[in-house]
Amino acid sequence: MSERIEPFLSASGITKSYQTAAGPVRVLQGIDLDVGEGEMVAITGASGVGKSTLLHVLGTLDRPDAGSLYFAGEDVLALSEARRCEFRNRTLGFVFQFHHLLPEFSALENVAMPLLIAPRSPGEAHERARALLDELGLAERADHRPGALSGGEQQRVAVARALAMSPRALLADEPTGNLDRATGQRLHEVLRSLSEERRLSVVVVTHNEELAGGCDRVLRLEGGRLSTV
Repeated sequence: MSERIEPFLSASGITKSYQTAAGPVRVLQGIDLDVGEGEMVAITGASGVGKSTLLHVLGTLDRPDAGSLYFAGEDVLALSEARRCEFRNRTLGFVFQFHHLLPEFSALENVAMPLLIAPRSPGEAHERARALLDELGLAERADHRPGALSGGEQQRVAVARALAMSPRALLADEPTGNLDRATGQRLHEVLRSLSEERRLSVVVVTHNEELAGGCDRVLRLEGGRLSTV
């Protein structure tokens, strides 16, 4: 486990409910979580227990009903919506199970997109995107569209896109869920090396107990609460 002096990500008392026809359903019931700089934490649990909801709250894509969320000592829930979007784009990278790559654009263009939105010049954006694809072993696939890439290649493109803005934390939601065992293992190794080399704080939601075991810590979400595995 990484040595932690002060957590980079600190969540406390996070609760979240959803309204249903049968009444409110509380998904998260007082979640406390600290993640250090360069630490890789896996969150496991059965389907439907709220793992993705927790990740969306941690990533400021969804707002909790109660609780606090700090990144590097900054109270991100106190920020205005505009400032929170700016923080999210600057500090966080997201990798999702289904990639969400734009099918009409090449791998290079997909990775460059966050930089162009930032905005950065096309030359700078494409140079950065090409370097990331090269780092992830996809240099020769840069000009291919997602439909011409394997599932593992698409997911690595998604990782490269998540790294485009040099985030300090990476949040991954079932990133190996649609991959075969060997390809999933390789992707996990990529995430592990990124965490170590870039000092990225990584939170991975996964059903895969084997991959979770390769993280610094494994936590299980059950009954709306986290416990150490």
